[in-house]
This record gives sequence, C-alpha cells and structure tokens, in this order.
Amino acid sequence: MNSCARAYTVWVSDLKKTVFIKNAAILTATSFLLRFAGILFKVWLAALIGPAGIGLYQLIFSVHLLVSTAVCAGIDTAVTRLIAEITPDSGRSAAAVLRNAVLLTLSVSLFALAAVFFGAEWIAAVFLNDVRAIPALRILPFSLPFMGVSACLRGAFVARRNITPNALSQLLEQAVRIGLVFGLVRAVHHLGLAACCAAVVAGDTAAEGFAFLLILLFWRMERKRLPHTSGRGGHLRQMLHISLPIASGRTLNTALRTAENVLMPKNLAKFSADSAAGLAQFGMIKGMALPVLFFPSTLLGAVSTLLVPEISEAAARGRKGLVKAAAHDTLKLTAVISFLFAALFFAAGKEIGQLIYQSEEVGFLLHALAPIVPLMYLDSISDGLLKGLDQQGFSFRTAVSDSALRILLILLLVPVLGMRGFLLIMYFSNLLTCFLNVGRLMRVSGAKMKIGTEILLPLFSAVAVTLLCDTALRRIPLLPLPVYLVLLAGICLPVYFLLLVLFGSVTREEARLLFRKP
Repeated sequence: MNSCARAYTVWVSDLKKTVFIKNAAILTATSFLLRFAGILFKVWLAALIGPAGIGLYQLIFSVHLLVSTAVCAGIDTAVTRLIAEITPDSGRSAAAVLRNAVLLTLSVSLFALAAVFFGAEWIAAVFLNDVRAIPALRILPFSLPFMGVSACLRGAFVARRNITPNALSQLLEQAVRIGLVFGLVRAVHHLGLAACCAAVVAGDTAAEGFAFLLILLFWRMERKRLPHTSGRGGHLRQMLHISLPIASGRTLNTALRTAENVLMPKNLAKFSADSAAGLAQFGMIKGMALPVLFFPSTLLGAVSTLLVPEISEAAARGRKGLVKAAAHDTLKLTAVISFLFAALFFAAGKEIGQLIYQSEEVGFLLHALAPIVPLMYLDSISDGLLKGLDQQGFSFRTAVSDSALRILLILLLVPVLGMRGFLLIMYFSNLLTCFLNVGRLMRVSGAKMKIGTEILLPLFSAVAVTLLCDTALRRIPLLPLPVYLVLLAGICLPVYFLLLVLFGSVTREEARLLFRKP
C-alpha cells in the first residue's frame, strides 16, 4: 500500500472513531431534505407570485442575508474550532467558550435589529429602489437574535461530534417555516406582492424562534455530558481571531453581493427597457436556477461542515499527513461528483427547468450554467476547508476581490449584453475563485491532484457517458419527460462510477473504505 493510500486509510479510520460516517449520513440526509423542501417551496411560491415576485423576494432576502451574515458569520466556526481544540492543559472550557460567543453575537444582533427596523424605509426606497419591501424589512430583523445564538449552539454540537440536534432542529424549523408561510401567503395573496413578501419573512422569523428554543433545549441536555474542565479568559481574543476575519470577509462579500443583486435587475432593465422584465430575469437566475444547480452538492456540504473540526484538530496536533489526505480526498470526491452533475445539467437542463418550473427560460439558464458547476462546487468545498486551516484572511481577500470585480463587470457588461453578460460574469468569477481557493488549499495542506486520472479521466467519462445515454434515450418515441430524466440519471450514475473504478480513477481499496459499514 503506497503512502497516500496509508494516509487515506488512517484518515478514514480516525474519522470512523469519531463517528464521522454516522454524522455525515445524518447531515447529508438532513441537507437533502431541506434543499428538496426549499426547491418545492420555491416552485410553489413562483407559481403563486411569478418570477417578478421571486425577484422582489430575492432583493429582500439579500438584505436579510447581509445582516444575518454580520451577526452569525464566523461565530459558529470559532465555537467549533475552540471547543474541538480543548485539551486538559488548554485552560479552556466548552461552557466558557459558548458563553463568550453568545454574549458577542447578542450584542451584534441587537445593534443590527435596531439599524434595520428604523432604517427600513430608507433601505427600501434608496437601496432596493422598491418601497414594496418596507413591510418585510420591518419584520425581518427580529429573527437576528435567534439566529445568532442558534449558530453558536450548532457550532458547539459540531465540535462535540453530535449532529443529531442540529439536524432535528433544522428539519422541524423548515417544516414550521413552510407551514406558516403557506398559510400566511395564501391569506394575504390578494393584497399584492408587498404583503406576500412580508408574510414570507414573518414565517421565517417565527420559524427561527422555534428553532432557537429547540436547539437550546437540546443543549441543556448535552451540557450534562460535558467533561468537567476548568478555564476562563483568553478565549475571547482567540474567538475574535477566528471569527472576525470570517465575519468581516463574509459581511463585506455579502454586502458586495447585495449591491450586485440590487444592480442586476436595474441593469437588466436598462438592456430590455423594462423594469418588470429585469426583476423577473433576476428572480429566475437567483431564486430558481441556482438553487437547482446547487442541489446535488448536498453531500459535499455535509462533508465540508464535518471536516472543519477534524482538520482543525489534526492541524493543531501537527498531523500533517492526515490533513493532506483529508484535503486530497475531499477535492477528489468533489471533482468526481461535480463532473457528472455538470454533464447531466448540460444534457437535460432545459427538460429539468420545464419539469420543475414549467419555464423554458429557467431551463436555458440551467443548461448555460452547467459547465461551471464543478468550479462552483470546488470553490465552495475548498473555501470551507481553508477556514479549518486558519486561512480566514486569504478567504477574506479572495471574496472581496471577486465581488468587487463582479460589480464592475455588471455595470459594464449587463446594460450592453443583458443576461448573456451576466452569464459571462458567472463564468469568469467562478473560474477565478476556484483557481485561487483550490490552489491555496493545495499549498497549505500539501495535497496534490493527479491531472490525468483524477481530473481529465472523470471529466471525459462523465461527458461521454451522459451524451451517449442522452442520445439513446431521445431516440425512444413518446418517452415521458419524468421517465427520461429518471432513466438518464439512473443509467449514468452507475455506469460512470464503474468506469472510474475500471480505469483507476477510484481504486477498489478506496471504494471498499468508502462503502463498507463503519
């Protein structure tokens, strides 16, 4: 067995000892259900209020994302890392870490609550350029304290390798959210888009409060099982060292993305000379197409979340081989999965858009954006792993540079080229950030990818298998659309992975380690 295989074996063995496989399964299943429910919700909402309504909701959601990022970003990662790194002589306790985190996030959230509530009219009229957003903006900030404290508690559970409370609270939160929003929107639908968006935000806020109470109850039970370690002081500075670069980077990046979201419909309207059409196009790409493209990344998101404490702990203990193996195999898994789904979206994107949204425009966007799916997935997974390796500063610089370039390009290209201009921007942006983040992860972890067997061979295999299967299925007369999509995915998945094993991209040893019972 070569050194890489030995490191991989040690990595998997260690992860199983920390119930990594069990937690990954729980988190993957939870993420799948949450994303699936979210897509169904968007389909229902789009049918009720149309693409223009989705566009208005996305503008409001951009503000929500900005303030919630300022409140929550980095604090969960800081809690996870500081608790995961606790040793008998560290002078730190989980209770003290969590207490400081909660006080910090509550202070920020109450300030943000006041700023958004009293500035709602200005934000809607000047920033969003749509006064229909005012009622929703009045309700939105009351979810912030709940979100902040919940983020701290969830970070503690991840550090404790106990994912079940996070999964249950998020599932029940989503169920409450969908139920409340469904009832509220139907009740006020006749009052217009402003009332509908306010109803959605009200349902979100109530669901966040419910989730907070639930996760708090779970933590009170978990606290009894904490080891009796003592420690006070010192962690606030460490917490700020971890969380502040993440929070600053994400907040600034989100602020720039919010500015981007505000500028997009305005500049699309300049191209088409129709503000309603610009808002509808914005809603289709941000609220309808991108959630579908990211849906298959459920597994990868779960792995990234769970690897933060593992990699952080390994790096803290100087276990370079384990860090290298974890980074390499995660990048390899991401590439293998993303190539296949990119090929599937490219071949059947138009049919997927038609089936889900009954929209040719959304189908075109899925088809057009399919080639950058691997870039999006690799960028996302490498960004998460970098934060576990204390590379928050690099993530900050990359995110800010990317967002600033996107805004500049939106101002230059979208008024002239319309949606085609934005698609070009998406290609450029994802290529840039993927190259920077993956390159940085390889340098700091020591991981290396084999271009031939781990990049080119899976890529060509995915394209060949998908195109051949798609061509064969399209020759079958009167094949129903759902049957076509099921057969396409059902045939391509096993054939693709079989080819990878046969050609050596995925070894038999790796397959046994990945699929045998822990």
